Amino acid sequence: MTANNCGQTPQSGLRAKSLLRPRRTTRKVRVGELWLGGGEPVRVQSMCTTDTRDVDATASQILKVEEAGCEIARVAVPDMEAAKALGAIKKRIHIPLVADVHFDHRLALEAIRQGVDKVRINPGNIGSRERTEQVVRAAKERSVALRIGVNAGSLKILKDWDQWPDWSAQDWARQMVQEAQEQIAVLEDFGFRDVVVSLKADDLSRVLLANRLFSETFDIPLHLGLTEAGTLLPGSVKSAIAIGTLLMEGVGDTIRVSLTEDPATQTKAGFEILKSLALRQYGPDIVACPTCGRCEVDLFKIVRDFEKRLDQDPALFKKAQGKKIAIMGCVVNGPGEARDADFGVAGGKGVGALIEKGQLTRTLAETQWVDALVEKIEKKG
Repeated sequence: MTANNCGQTPQSGLRAKSLLRPRRTTRKVRVGELWLGGGEPVRVQSMCTTDTRDVDATASQILKVEEAGCEIARVAVPDMEAAKALGAIKKRIHIPLVADVHFDHRLALEAIRQGVDKVRINPGNIGSRERTEQVVRAAKERSVALRIGVNAGSLKILKDWDQWPDWSAQDWARQMVQEAQEQIAVLEDFGFRDVVVSLKADDLSRVLLANRLFSETFDIPLHLGLTEAGTLLPGSVKSAIAIGTLLMEGVGDTIRVSLTEDPATQTKAGFEILKSLALRQYGPDIVACPTCGRCEVDLFKIVRDFEKRLDQDPALFKKAQGKKIAIMGCVVNGPGEARDADFGVAGGKGVGALIEKGQLTRTLAETQWVDALVEKIEKKG
């Protein structure tokens, strides 16, 4: 499931795409061999959980997220040893590498020397204007993009407050945008325009308001995300609402789903958001019922086994891309859903009707469902 397997809008997604407002016009920013903004596909990225100083572990994790479709990988750079490891990591991977730097501009300079494709910095914590200028000059020379990462929990203004401010969501949004604007002004004073901005919080309203406010003024590509979203279920739901709402409004050029899960899971969640909005293809659209007392097959196991087959076989996953596949447990909604899909199975008592292009082709025992669906993908892929 590599990034190259993740295409554009499938024909079956046109209904979802009709819900989207036109994407806002942004400048194009190059990140390695990819471009962000300017009408390019919304890119999915993730961040490593490994110790960046461990080259083997970090490169191995990035290769795994590449298989999941990740298009941009970010790593933390807490010290000079980690910064010096970036070149070795870069040589072993195939997607753009981003260095996440805080507090010490020398780490950003070393990351750029090591060949990273983008550096993420936070406004106000990289040092003096002179140090920022050194980073900008180095980034210019190497054609390295910079991301200004504004997080609500680490706003520069909060350093001077003894108490956490009692602000409204609108107040938070305005302050986030103001700090981004201040940092953009510094970079543009040095003639630097290869900038991406993120405005993140763990609060849905702050994220929505800040990104909307920013997009009304700037043509800079936006990196969307709900930071510290949480574990798989609540984090995916909150992220889907935040990121999905903005994308539906035409706002956003790249996304990261910040789950307390491994980076491959974050990547898959990101693509599922884009797929649901018909912005990108990512494997098949699997329609499966939640089951009820009428279900007389082990549908949970069947769906899990089918997804496992896809997950373990990147070539099969690619062949299934853009197809709508129904796996239904009963005769109430099952036949209709299966007829509306490219192909699928509608269950009965221990058996199921295999339906393709609206026509029943044969009856299968439930133990045959997964193999039959895989066979269809192989033939139609």
